[in-house]
Amino acid sequence: MPTAQTPRVPAEVIDEAANRLLVAGYTNSPCEPVRDLIGAEDVQAAYAVQEVLTGARVEEGAAIVGRKIGLTSEAVQQQLGVSQPDFGILFDNMAYMSGDTIPFEAVLQPRVEAEIAFVLKHDLVDGPLDLEQIRTAVDFAVAALEVCGSRVRDWDISFADTVADNASSGAFVLGTERRTLGTFEPRDVQMTMRVTNQNDANGTGAACLGDPLLALQWLAVRARELGAPLLAGQVILSGALGPMRPVQPGAVAHAEITGLGSVSVRFSSKDI
Repeated sequence: MPTAQTPRVPAEVIDEAANRLLVAGYTNSPCEPVRDLIGAEDVQAAYAVQEVLTGARVEEGAAIVGRKIGLTSEAVQQQLGVSQPDFGILFDNMAYMSGDTIPFEAVLQPRVEAEIAFVLKHDLVDGPLDLEQIRTAVDFAVAALEVCGSRVRDWDISFADTVADNASSGAFVLGTERRTLGTFEPRDVQMTMRVTNQNDANGTGAACLGDPLLALQWLAVRARELGAPLLAGQVILSGALGPMRPVQPGAVAHAEITGLGSVSVRFSSKDI
């Protein structure tokens, strides 16, 4: 994916940061943060690293099927000292359906959060990209779980670290109950997520940038600016509706979202 500006960080340093993350993924062994190479807040450099990683996955045969929006919570933005969300790429080999089992080793240091997944029926290439156009572009929505992961040891991440590492995205799980925007309002949904051996996580649509459709609009504008606009058929994860929870081998995650039904996934034991 092209970046809006040429990063100030030299290309060889971008490649070094990308290689550090790639090796962590290939060896299933978390690495040190990459902010020592690209800086903690250099947006252009971080997305340049992400672009290298995206290219590597495509070369290995993965297909891009959508995007994920991250850092949509004000509390998380304050924690990382940023004032905007970020985004990552969704690939076909990251996709699961409700009721599936995810191999525990598939995602490094996995954590799970409940979201809304929008599936587009129209490209978001031209036009004002206002909320009316965004709503019209959505074909349907489903309840979703994002399995976040970090190749950075102990989740010791800055804004640049998470952006570089594909916005800490590992896998995603889609529910089966499709709903159009005429049947529910994303900002009004209530969410409860239960994960084995964890406290329940609760949240609302309004916790996601005030309205998940505003998050989708932000992404549509940003993606077009970067020359890779959102396209019909793509899956867009809205960003978290509530707190993230870590998972252990054998755990089950189950979320209920009003208006959208439920979605669940199991994580295999390590020896499977």
